Amino acid sequence: MGAPLSTAAKNSYSNGQDYIEMCDHRNNITMCPLCDKTCTYWKISSACATARASHLFDNPATVFFSVFMALWAATFMEHWKRRQMRLNYRWDLTGFEEEQDHPRAEYEAKVLQKSLKKEHRRKEKHQPVPEDNTNKWRQRVKTAMAGVKLTEKEKLTWRDRVPAYVTNLVGIVFMIGLTFAIVFGVIVYRVSTAAALAMSSNPSARANVRVTVTATAVIINLVVILILDEVYGCIARWLTQIEVPKTDKTFEERLIFKAFLLKFVNAYTPIFYVAFFKGRFVGRPGDYVYIFGSFRMEECAPGGCLMELCIQLSIIMLGKQLIQNNLFEIGIPKMKKLIRYLKLRRETYLGHEEHLKRKQRYELDYDLEPFAGLTPEYMEMIIQFGFVTLFVASFPLAPLFALLNNIIEIRLDAKKFITELRRPVAVRGKDIGIWYNILRGIGKLAVIINAFVISFTSDFIPRLVYLYMYSPDGTMHGFLNNTLAYFNVSDFKPGTGPNIDQDVGYPVEICRYKDYREAPWSENKYDITKEFWAVLAARLAFNLVMFMSDFVDWIIPDIPKDISEQIHREKVLMVEVFLKEEQGKLQMLETWKDHDKKRGENCNNQSPRLSRSNTGSTRSAYSHRIDV
Repeated sequence: MGAPLSTAAKNSYSNGQDYIEMCDHRNNITMCPLCDKTCTYWKISSACATARASHLFDNPATVFFSVFMALWAATFMEHWKRRQMRLNYRWDLTGFEEEQDHPRAEYEAKVLQKSLKKEHRRKEKHQPVPEDNTNKWRQRVKTAMAGVKLTEKEKLTWRDRVPAYVTNLVGIVFMIGLTFAIVFGVIVYRVSTAAALAMSSNPSARANVRVTVTATAVIINLVVILILDEVYGCIARWLTQIEVPKTDKTFEERLIFKAFLLKFVNAYTPIFYVAFFKGRFVGRPGDYVYIFGSFRMEECAPGGCLMELCIQLSIIMLGKQLIQNNLFEIGIPKMKKLIRYLKLRRETYLGHEEHLKRKQRYELDYDLEPFAGLTPEYMEMIIQFGFVTLFVASFPLAPLFALLNNIIEIRLDAKKFITELRRPVAVRGKDIGIWYNILRGIGKLAVIINAFVISFTSDFIPRLVYLYMYSPDGTMHGFLNNTLAYFNVSDFKPGTGPNIDQDVGYPVEICRYKDYREAPWSENKYDITKEFWAVLAARLAFNLVMFMSDFVDWIIPDIPKDISEQIHREKVLMVEVFLKEEQGKLQMLETWKDHDKKRGENCNNQSPRLSRSNTGSTRSAYSHRIDV
């Protein structure tokens, strides 16, 4: 009997028995109102279309795909490290050390200002004799000319940077709070619009409340994200400038970190809300949670919030790719180029002949947009990597759209770099710097978030718990009824119940809502049931999948075996070459010593003969003189 039961369970689970039961009009399940007073009771079968769409993304295949993508993110980072090591070896950068950057001009000016203040205070304390203004000016010029030497003697301490650090902290917290406030404002818009449409006299408007509210709210979020991305980029640069980093490398790393933090929060906060907060703190009928006193918190659709998360993620991702990454990248440089060309033409117009003169190549290149670095390109790919990996469980088509976007992006970037931007200055680098740490952090976060999406946003875990613990026949039959709690309409607070109930055609005494709570006729009515804690324990246990990335990181070596062997072989050869050179030097020294010894012996042997010959010659010369 065990095999047939497991087969039936598998078939009923894969076929989506829960949404089949939801679409069955014979199930006379009356649901509680979605808002106070104006909303009335409704049939569970009216949410059939939403349930069918949700089943496309909330099924076992999607779950396994999200686990695969989480593992892919970890494997991708390991492959990146190995590929980076291969390129380092191929381009002869294994022993490359970046040259020490010179202090930035702003840093030198700040240090000079600090040293002048110290000198001024010191002179005020000792009250020296007033000097000639010419000598003072000459001394200041000499001090300014020795800016590099000055930065070696003086430097900015943490006390000098405290105001800048406080401003950075307050500014970043304020910007993140602004993002949260905007998301909260969109939530209020959703709640109020849903209540207004529910009171509409148009039946089609009441029937499409959820779709209308979701679509308009996502479009508002997209517009806000596009605007705040530009604002946050400027604010991140200003916050980094007031810190006065010492080198260009430090400046770039701090700017990248601040810009990424702000843009990450800006892009993913609405998605995080739908994935983990919507429908979690709504309360229950008779004891709802309200905002601003009269608006109830949003509830998920009967099929869950995964479909809405899919809509949110797809519109934001595709909107950013089409508008920000493609149109802005081509349109804005062209517009700046045209403005610069018109301005330069107006300033340098000397006559008709000068206007007709054909410009040289360097003059045409000067009209192009200055190269501002690769930070925007990296930022696009990092944010896209987050869309692909963080919430892939809700939008499995994200990798496909990312691939199509990158194919187009390569062509657009090639055109932009060749025709719209000035030539960049080539600089050697052994890695991508701080971007790798950001990628690595997103990869680890992707594993955790996918685990939470599957366990808390999807109904995958509740289905498994029901199938193996609470199903009477080992199938998914009855799962929908198991997830709906009972509520006695007489327990509504005064003024919160529906004014009319004609939509269902009969008086309602008991309505249903999605939660695990005791029935109103039990002793502990409306208390949380034991099944809720069983589902919660299973959800938390499933999050152990987050440790898979560490296992992948541990099992895959950072350096390919052939590259490590070649590097080791080169080191051995280098040591042998050094030893041969040292041995050659020792042999040369010994040869020179032997040669010096032989030369010394020859000199000692020849010195008596030389003395006797000299005496003889002297005597012959003396006798010759006597004869003369």
